[in-house]
Amino acid sequence: MSVTMHSPLPRTRASRKEIFGWAMFDFANQAYTLLIITVVFGELFTTVIVGDRGDDYRLANFLWSLALAVSYLMVVITGPLCGAVMDYQATKKRFLFASYLATVATTAMLYFVAPGYVVLGLLLIVFSNYAYSMGESFIAAFLPGLGPPEDLGKISGFGWALGYVGGLFAAGFTLVVLGEATADNFDRIRWVGPFAAAFFLITAIPTFLWVKERGTPQPPGKSYRAIAIERVTVTLHELRHFRDLGIFLISLLFSMAGVYIIIAFAFIYGAQVIGWDEAIRNLMFIIVQITAAAGALGFGFLQDRIGTRVTYLFTLMLWVAAIVAIWATPEVTAWLNASFGLDWQAQHLFLFVGCLAGLSLGSSQSASRALVGLFSPSRKAAEFFGFWGLANKLAGVFGIIALGLLQSVVGLQASILLCAALFIVAILICLFVNQARGQQAAKDWEARNGQP
Repeated sequence: MSVTMHSPLPRTRASRKEIFGWAMFDFANQAYTLLIITVVFGELFTTVIVGDRGDDYRLANFLWSLALAVSYLMVVITGPLCGAVMDYQATKKRFLFASYLATVATTAMLYFVAPGYVVLGLLLIVFSNYAYSMGESFIAAFLPGLGPPEDLGKISGFGWALGYVGGLFAAGFTLVVLGEATADNFDRIRWVGPFAAAFFLITAIPTFLWVKERGTPQPPGKSYRAIAIERVTVTLHELRHFRDLGIFLISLLFSMAGVYIIIAFAFIYGAQVIGWDEAIRNLMFIIVQITAAAGALGFGFLQDRIGTRVTYLFTLMLWVAAIVAIWATPEVTAWLNASFGLDWQAQHLFLFVGCLAGLSLGSSQSASRALVGLFSPSRKAAEFFGFWGLANKLAGVFGIIALGLLQSVVGLQASILLCAALFIVAILICLFVNQARGQQAAKDWEARNGQP
């Protein structure tokens, strides 16, 4: 097979305006992640749309996990294929724009999901989360072109941090103006979908204005299907040369399974297990956003100094501690009250746990994205981030379905310990990753294929 020469991606740092434009997509899409998946609509769907307090919402929780798992499975199937086409035709912005519009449209339609409209709610969550998740992989594929390897940690961390600031704005407005996710407040809270869609639509505009499409499109003549199959087949064959990337993606599968469980069930856990009130829920949201932004930004700078792999491992250790604290909150609260004569409620102690979870959330995702960027040859950035997206979403399928099934048997509190086990497995696998060797493999591939 002949090799077509490409213009190399710049190894100098992109302009501040372009980096800011790239990071604004993280700012914009957090409205979907937080308002629809984590904070508001997930709780609304399980407790109001489906309901059934009699079985501790176990059926509702399972249906929620099933919808998310199906959407992630769709990403697993299509992500690497889209990445291959994007690299071949230099069309990352076109694919990103399509996913952006699809997310906005399907999210706005959540307004029509009323109590009892379970099937409509499931379908819209499947399609909106699929479009959002594809966009997440597409925007990540721009990262290697934004600067030299030693800057990718800071750039990735800046994106995640700005994302949590965006989430703070979006969800802060929603929680104050729209109120609680309850049946009594349904006529107001149902506007969460249109609001999240409008926020995403408007605040992502700088991305499409300022981020550049790098790479040279190849001559037409092949169908998208032929391009995708050919390039993915070649990449799968070449993955044996990227040993550390392969090992890391396996570690990432386990760690992201735990992260996706937390994203999908953290606020459901707060409502069903901790029994928090609206004020504590709102305060928890603010705490998690601030600590997640601080973690992403702080660890982003740290990983460029001590190594991205070491940073990633440390964040996984933080996650294990956070999960154990989440599980033990009710029992620890009871013990503290009995031992020291206190009158605390579990929801108060849960706020301290939120700080630890927030630090872990922002830093671990930032480090994983940066490490894939370091291991990716420039000409295969979109393709490799397609596999990153595949590992992420396969993790979502595995983790959320496993949690959904487990909680239907033993309840939500006990099943949350599954996350700690997943993070421990991810740590053990990542011990076999060598960052320097992985970066050298990417440089060697570029040298063999005519790219400095």
